[in-house]
Amino acid sequence: MGGHIRLWNDYFSENPTYNQSMFCRRFRMNKPLFLRIVSSIENGVPYFTQRPDATGRLGLSALQKCTAAIRMLAYGCAADALDEYLLSQKTYSGRLQQLLNIGEHRGFPGMVGSIDCMHWEWKNCPTAWKGQYARGSGKPTIVLEAVASQDLWI
Repeated sequence: MGGHIRLWNDYFSENPTYNQSMFCRRFRMNKPLFLRIVSSIENGVPYFTQRPDATGRLGLSALQKCTAAIRMLAYGCAADALDEYLLSQKTYSGRLQQLLNIGEHRGFPGMVGSIDCMHWEWKNCPTAWKGQYARGSGKPTIVLEAVASQDLWI
């Protein structure tokens, strides 16, 4: 929620931090057009409506999602380059602490998630593929990965 409020105060409030000229430079369009796009998408595309996540907390607002999408298109950048309005440090820290507490309660102190890999001998590997899947032993193996995270424990 902090990211939405910060975004609103910076660009859309009565006295925004950044003026109309700065808005046009950052989003490559004027504010009324941007807000019309947000409204249309929010009402027509289910992904852009704000919904609670698995823990019951509200996810990103339509304004945040549209801001990210439009800035990605305008600048050709990755989503994680836009974190200033998508993530609130307080929210992230709180969620991380919650995951650490759950891990500790289940006997895994300090674990947020875990990934483990192992090579498994592939006895029926096609002859033509054996060279691609062989390691130092000369026997073909495939890599099995196991992931454990909070999402899988609920």
